[in-house]
Amino acid sequence: MNWHWKTIATVWLLAIVGASLTAFLAAEDSAISWIGLTLAVCTLVTLGLQIATGSKEGYVTRVTVSITGALVILVVATVIVALLDLSH
Repeated sequence: MNWHWKTIATVWLLAIVGASLTAFLAAEDSAISWIGLTLAVCTLVTLGLQIATGSKEGYVTRVTVSITGALVILVVATVIVALLDLSH
């Protein structure tokens, strides 16, 4: 199961990159939309990676951990972006 963590970490890294790009590049009024789009991409990548592994055992757990981790990362990013917007 250790190699499955690489697919999960890939999605988490994608969420971090997407959140960072959104924080630095998106306009203030569209940042939330981009965060939502990042979550959608993370979900699709998760499903693709987990299906590509070809392993049935633990599939639901891996998908759940992957998407939940991405969601937590994006929630934290949303709070940070919102706090930065309030300070302006």
